[in-house]
Parts: sequence; C-alpha cells; structure tokens
Amino acid sequence: MPAPDARAARQTLRLGWIGTGIMGGAICGRLLDAGFPLTVTSRSRGRAEPLLERGAAWADSPAAVAAASDCVFTCVGFPSDVREVVLGSHGALARLRPGTMFVDMTTSEPSLARTIAAEAAAKGIAALDAPVSGGDIGAREGRLTVMAGGDAGTIDRLAAVWPVISARVVHCGPPGAGQHTKMANQVAIASTMIGTCEALLYAQRAGLDLARVLEAITPGAAGSWSLQNLAPRIVAGDLAPGFLVEHFIKDLGIVLAESRRMGLVLPGVALAEQLYRSAAALGHGRSGTQALAVALAGLSAVDWPVVPPPPGASAGGA
Repeated sequence: MPAPDARAARQTLRLGWIGTGIMGGAICGRLLDAGFPLTVTSRSRGRAEPLLERGAAWADSPAAVAAASDCVFTCVGFPSDVREVVLGSHGALARLRPGTMFVDMTTSEPSLARTIAAEAAAKGIAALDAPVSGGDIGAREGRLTVMAGGDAGTIDRLAAVWPVISARVVHCGPPGAGQHTKMANQVAIASTMIGTCEALLYAQRAGLDLARVLEAITPGAAGSWSLQNLAPRIVAGDLAPGFLVEHFIKDLGIVLAESRRMGLVLPGVALAEQLYRSAAALGHGRSGTQALAVALAGLSAVDWPVVPPPPGASAGGA
C-alpha cells in the first residue's frame, strides 16, 4: 500500500503524455493503473484508444495536453519530433504554466535537451531530460532505469511517479546529462548486440541446440540483458519490436556526432551503425533490434528463420 501522501499525489498530480507508442503506451498504462489523472495525445488517436478506454483523456495537440497538466512527459521517436511537440507553435511549452514541470523521456540530442531546459526555465518551468533503459519489458513491468538530467529538486517533486514506472532513477547531472548517459548506454548495447547475434549464428552453423546454448552461456560471463531478453526472440524468429531498428540507428547517429565533436574514435559504434543500416535496408527498420541477426546471417549466406508477425500487428510509434 502506498503511503497516504503518495496516494494523494497520485490523485491530484495531473499528468500529460505525448507519444503512446511501444514505450509510452506501456508506461501510460501503469500510470492509469496507479490512479494518476492522465491526458494523452499521439500522432494517431487510434494508437491511444486502449488508454482512452481505461480512463485517459484525449487532447488534440501537445499544447492542449500541457494546458490540462501539472507535468507533461514526452516519449516520441526522433529529435525532430521532440522539437515539434515541445518547442513548436502548438508544442507543450506554449501552454505549460509557471511552476509546472516537463520531462522528455525520448532518447534525443543532449544539445536539444539543454535548449529545452533553457527555454523552460525562462518561463518558470522545470525541465528534465530523462531517457530510459529497459525496453518494452521494463516499461510493461515498471522496471525501467531513468537517467535524469536537470535539477535534482524536480526529480524529488515527481517522487510519486517514479516507483510506478521504474526500478531506479539516477540523477546524472545538469541538463543534457541524462541524454549523454543514455548515449553511453547505447554504446555498450551496440557491440553487445553484435556479439549476441554472432554467438547464435556460430552455434546454429555448428549444429547446436540453440536453446541449450542459451541455457549454458546466459548465466555465465557472457551474460547480458540482450542475451537474456533478445536472444530467445532471435532463436524463435520473433522480430516484433521492443525497440525499433530505425530508432537505434538514430541513437547511434547521435553518438557518432557527439563523439566527433568530442574528438573520440569509436569504431565499435561505427560498425554497429553500418550493420543496423544493413538490417534496415533489408526491410527491418520497423523490426526490433534483434533483427540484426538477419543482416549478419545474410553476410554468410545463411537464411535465418523469421516468424511473420500476426495480422494487424503494429510496430508502434509516437
């Protein structure tokens, strides 16, 4: 049972949400279940219908969401989407009031996070860049890690929200630090995904039982989140997205741009970005990141089995 003050906060803190795709939709569902008043908008109202049926209110624009909210969250696809829904003429900052809060959970550009924080501060609005890690599973189960950049006091003001959607919230530093931390996360994942896919490709060509291989190697030194959560999907030929290939390509592009600015050479990221581009070229831009296995198999002329998605399945989106 939450403490009385937590229950009261969940009933009185009006939340707004922009972007109800794979991650946003799952997080919004948890917020509704916890009793938060929630107003949502997305590129397609159809994407939000399951949330509306569960009690969320619909708004026709990001600005309308902001007008109805004490704190607005965004979880969209690309930096260009963030600029539009936050800084545009009908964006959230146009209608948020002094004393309210804004939290961007999109994985985006650190420089854009700093711009938003500055414009928000000029209007008396507290802003956080707070990208997350944990994938679709973490979003559904409330086990995300939140990497927050901005004022620590703003994180504290949302103390009733974080336990509903996340296992941990880490204050990473000033505006932009959350996005930089998420970029470090993506750097670590990039090469891990190559290793995960190549391990399965090797085991398959060696004639091994892939399920037994995973049973043997996942608990040991090779273990990783990708091996535990995505490798079974690869074995099953399930490319349904928990995180889109096209979004990971976007993230790796941000990493490469930032690394050039900082004078860093990151050959592992450059290789991963090219391999993921090859997966997209094969038609898997809207598949999950585990579709990298298909692209790597193709380099060895191996036809990796893929199970078609069920009719009507969607890859999500803002």
